[in-house]
Amino acid sequence: MEPIDEEAIDARLFELGAAISDGFGGVGRGITELLLAEIPELRGDEIVEGLLNASVEENVGAMLSLLGLRVPVESIAVPGAAAEYARRLAQRGVSVIPLVRAYRLGHASFLDWSMDQIAAQEKDQAMSQAITRRVMRLSFDYIDRVSEQVVTAYQSERDRWLLTQTAVRASRVRKLLAGDEVDVSALGYRLAQFHVAVIGWVPEPTKAGEGLVRLDRVGQTLATELGCTGRPLFVPFDEAVAWFWLPFGNRPEVRWSRLDIAGIDPTAHVAVGELEQGTDGFRTSHQQAAVARRVALTARPPHRVTLSERIGPIALMCGELDATRAWVRKVLGQLGTDERNNAVLRETLRVFLEHGGSYSTAAETLSLHRNTVQYRLNKAAELLPGPITERRADLELALRACDQLGSAVLAHG
Repeated sequence: MEPIDEEAIDARLFELGAAISDGFGGVGRGITELLLAEIPELRGDEIVEGLLNASVEENVGAMLSLLGLRVPVESIAVPGAAAEYARRLAQRGVSVIPLVRAYRLGHASFLDWSMDQIAAQEKDQAMSQAITRRVMRLSFDYIDRVSEQVVTAYQSERDRWLLTQTAVRASRVRKLLAGDEVDVSALGYRLAQFHVAVIGWVPEPTKAGEGLVRLDRVGQTLATELGCTGRPLFVPFDEAVAWFWLPFGNRPEVRWSRLDIAGIDPTAHVAVGELEQGTDGFRTSHQQAAVARRVALTARPPHRVTLSERIGPIALMCGELDATRAWVRKVLGQLGTDERNNAVLRETLRVFLEHGGSYSTAAETLSLHRNTVQYRLNKAAELLPGPITERRADLELALRACDQLGSAVLAHG
């Protein structure tokens, strides 16, 4: 059998590459889900997982663009999202090993899918074998080249991050949170006091360092507004997320009504732990803030401020949103649908119940006339499956779930 002309392979591979590209949309997400399932170290919040998905899609797109094109391997550059994802992992202290493993698993998944597509679309056996060999060689060349650049980007960022004073502090804080022995005098923060842990984040992309500067300003301003006894402890988690602890000395209470983010930063969000004392409280309050952040990231739309003391069992509901949504609809009936007017009625009923069923107190809290509160409660009662006095505990919890999670637990239509 005569060897197939290389130009014929180029032409056919180019045609197949275009056809394969058109059908690859859902497979990129499948690779992302595979990586998250197989490599626990890559799991994180929706920001970093979104970067992972962008990295997968750009790498796949780059490999597909090589099909049928004789591009020198030396000219291949790492995609922007892939380099940024590597840098973000370095900032979060994730080892380079899971990153390298992700490229191996992703490559294997890409080849499996590509081989199936080639077998389905190329009926000439000789041409199919020739194309398969070309795809194997090109994809291995690509992965070898790009993974080397990604590791370089990771290491450069890791070195830069670790050289800064804040990163050294972050390392000590992580050890302290893990229960390890730490020289706490080097933190510049007194643990033997009352404090509140806060996790702040900026949801939109920012220029290098800008997000942390904004979050540091949020922490400083909150410390001033809430009457803290000193400077907060600020610890960057990555370029868009920071941990901080607000010191309150011997004061065992905080006036949360004075907590205002909208007046400090246009888009930043914060999740706030409860007031705790000492080293154990330092850890406990941070754990509470982390749980509050999970609730905030589940909510649609997310609150600018999520207080741990407000969420209670809502955090447990985030793991079973379908079941929670069904339960909320059962308890609230038509009041549990995602309609604008219903939101006002739910808020009025929630405040009314949380203040012991007092019309006057609810009116004062909501800055409404007492008659307006009574009117809204009557409207809410018409939508409930039963009287307000029945299943009151369930009713209060369902309303709080709606308040914290929004449309994520509401029925539509």
